[in-house]
Amino acid sequence: MTVNESITDLMTLDGRVALVTGAGRGIGRAIAMRLAEAGAAVAVADFDADAALRVTEAIRVAGGSAEAAPADVADEADVKTLVRACSEQMGGLDVVVNNAGIFPVRPVLEMATADFDRVLSVNLRSAFLCTREAALAMVDQGRGGSIINVTSVDALHPSMVGLAHYDASKHGMWGFTKNVALELAPHGIRVNAVAPGGVLTEGVREMGAGSDEAVAAFAERVPLQRMGDPDDIARAVLFLAVPMSGYMTGSQVVVDGGLLLR
Repeated sequence: MTVNESITDLMTLDGRVALVTGAGRGIGRAIAMRLAEAGAAVAVADFDADAALRVTEAIRVAGGSAEAAPADVADEADVKTLVRACSEQMGGLDVVVNNAGIFPVRPVLEMATADFDRVLSVNLRSAFLCTREAALAMVDQGRGGSIINVTSVDALHPSMVGLAHYDASKHGMWGFTKNVALELAPHGIRVNAVAPGGVLTEGVREMGAGSDEAVAAFAERVPLQRMGDPDDIARAVLFLAVPMSGYMTGSQVVVDGGLLLR
């Protein structure tokens, strides 16, 4: 690291390649857009191929560089193919954002084993697979990298009944983040997490929690008096991706408007 780097150098991703999972909408879309704006070539990974294509086109229209990457990131073969494509077709891999996640509400007394397994697979197994394959590529490249796991305030405190499987996955992601940060530090690979609070996304609206009444009720619990926007999370991820945060690893940045203070 050079101590007299300019602010421009500290905030750019020019010449770097970023992979964002679950990037077809919501927080993932906002992250992909911000990383591209900072200069990264972005692999837009999503199970929904059409959604990945729409975000890719939006990045290109805005003047950025992106490639659609339809994939099931809970599938080992898909992840290996995805990381190989980044390395071989996009010139390497420097930033990985493990954002893919689902949060179906189901009380544990009514939860089928398949429900639990699916959430752990999409939320936690995918982070493991993408981290392992990306880290192997980064070590081979020899130029370090940044891996960012999107956890949740539920990694620190349960937000509601019915998310036991989700909370298990997010606690797991946070523990995984810290251990892998320790392992990969000698290779110059930083591993951090961002923990969103309540964010108004398509998924939240589909849960029925995005009505005006529900949003207003939630905002009353938040010291900053509003729900989060996907771009609030994207900005924190960008900070952990760029050299500005170069001495951070094993950290979790909580972006919740102060929710956990109450």
